[in-house]
Amino acid sequence: MDFAAEGLLDGIEDERARAERVALLEELLADGVPLEELKTAVAEDRLVFLRVERTLGAARYTPREVAELTGIDPEEGLRYRQALGLPRPDLDERVLTDRDVEALRQLKAFEAAGLPEEGLVEMARVLGESLSRVAAAVRLFVRDALLAPDVGERELSARYAAINEQLGPALGDSMRRIFEMHLQDQLRNDAIGRSEVAHGRIAGAVEVTVAFADLVGFTKLGEQIPPEELGAIARRLLELATEAVHPPVRLIKTIGDAAMLVSPDAGALLDAALELVALAESEGEEFPRLRAGLATGEALHRAGDWYGSPVNLASRVTSIARPGSVVVTQATRAALGDEQRWRWSSLPPRRIKGVDASVPLFRARPAIPVAAV
Repeated sequence: MDFAAEGLLDGIEDERARAERVALLEELLADGVPLEELKTAVAEDRLVFLRVERTLGAARYTPREVAELTGIDPEEGLRYRQALGLPRPDLDERVLTDRDVEALRQLKAFEAAGLPEEGLVEMARVLGESLSRVAAAVRLFVRDALLAPDVGERELSARYAAINEQLGPALGDSMRRIFEMHLQDQLRNDAIGRSEVAHGRIAGAVEVTVAFADLVGFTKLGEQIPPEELGAIARRLLELATEAVHPPVRLIKTIGDAAMLVSPDAGALLDAALELVALAESEGEEFPRLRAGLATGEALHRAGDWYGSPVNLASRVTSIARPGSVVVTQATRAALGDEQRWRWSSLPPRRIKGVDASVPLFRARPAIPVAAV
């Protein structure tokens, strides 16, 4: 085939680059890629990704056709697609693949099992938001690893295809395992919560103070800045939390925009939380502000994590704290006694999910500003 006559070499003057393009086009033709698809890929400057795209599924169906195959109303199917953060196609636009058909059939099975549509749409929204970030991080990682000025189109296409063949299944297995671990962790927390309700306490629990500190507006920020910048902020939070923590305070984990700290010494934990918030403030205007919440009570230590009512309460107190503030429950305030290391402001009691009565809250400040210590 005369690729030049078909316009597939337009704009390529370098002989080596032309030879790479021709070799790639010949391989794609031999793999069964139609000429029109090659022209479209060249026009859209995505020829090197064509091998990977085809392994992910050819666009064979319209939303209307998929609705007929799956029994799901086309508008409902598009509503799920939009919840995933994907663009809405026309009803007769041929953009869906065999995998899309299978996914909607599975969705139909979920609905038949009695799962409500509203909950499934919300699950789609959460998955779409999370996996979009994963895909962006993987794309940047692969791009930076593979791109080099001396790599031609044919070699780059082969590299992307090889990475997709090896990374795709492995990443899928890893993501499933991570999901299973998080689900196991949360189910364990639910089981301990049921034990507290049934028996009034947890066997083997000890009194500790728990703190969460989270970055205000982190989720919204993820819609405004590139994934690599968002990742840098999350990594910086881990660095700041590590800097602020000293025994007997322990950094248990960071979960994207939040850090969890635990200590048997409520005062030491409050000092660490105040220092962490101050460190975030010193990062400057480009860094999101932190807020922290503390709760004291009996919790159970399992598999490196902590479970029980003070964990849940500290998380919820954090979510209502104002940016730049550290808020504690009445139990934590009582555990701190009359020490003069902090100044206190009483806040209006708040209704908090999972607690029968309104919860008295207090904002803590260091008696001497942290920056002056």
